[in-house]
Amino acid sequence: MTDDSAEYRRGWAAGVLAVRQWHEGKAKQALVQARRERFPKRYEQEAELHTRAAEAIATLSPDDV
Repeated sequence: MTDDSAEYRRGWAAGVLAVRQWHEGKAKQALVQARRERFPKRYEQEAELHTRAAEAIATLSPDDV
């Protein structure tokens, strides 16, 4: 493995981690908002969407690009 390849993979891993954490944070925000609202269904659905996105992000590989 070349240095460029190792650097690319580290960058990829950092990017995937950042996106996953962002989606997890948005899911938490939506759940907090759902607790505050009278009609929370929309926020619960948004939280589910971000949770699924965070899970899907983990399956991405730089080899797929």
